[in-house]
Amino acid sequence: MKFILNGFMALAFGLMFAQCAGNNNATTTSAPAAGATGSSNMKIAFVEIDSLLSKYHFWNDLSEEMIKKEENIRTTLNEKGKKLEADAREFDRKLQNNGFVSRERAEQEQARLMKQQQELQELQQKLANELALENQKNSLAFRDSINSFLKEYNKTKGYDLIISNTAFDNLLFGNPAYNITNEIVEGLNARYTPSAKK
Repeated sequence: MKFILNGFMALAFGLMFAQCAGNNNATTTSAPAAGATGSSNMKIAFVEIDSLLSKYHFWNDLSEEMIKKEENIRTTLNEKGKKLEADAREFDRKLQNNGFVSRERAEQEQARLMKQQQELQELQQKLANELALENQKNSLAFRDSINSFLKEYNKTKGYDLIISNTAFDNLLFGNPAYNITNEIVEGLNARYTPSAKK
């Protein structure tokens, strides 16, 4: 069983951040040249998502919580799987050594083991689904926290467009003067109260 937690979340959050940032009313098509000022009426900034994810305390706490849950799930499934394997080996040993009093008794034990295997598979699927739902809930909470912050932040900053930048994203170069990542991280962390998190 393999849980995907870190890589796809960063990409997904990058996409969500791009959706939640910016003003769709901007119609100017020209962008300022690197280092130039006053070359466009459009006010643009960008945020490095990788840096945001590594420095935003809320995201770090969510990630740590999910890692612990994933580890607990792996431990539970591994323990149950090892027990089932041991029971299956014992069944084979008894079967080979005529250890069952009757064929019916051997068939009952085999049916019991098959039922346990099915229950383990169902538990694995159930826990995987629960983890996926929690990941989805966390991604929405993360997006909402960014949306909420940017709405307030941009009241005073007045950006027409705030774009996200992740590794190998469409933004191949950005003038560092337009990089507001640290400002956003500081503002988000200032608002975040760990005790308020469930």
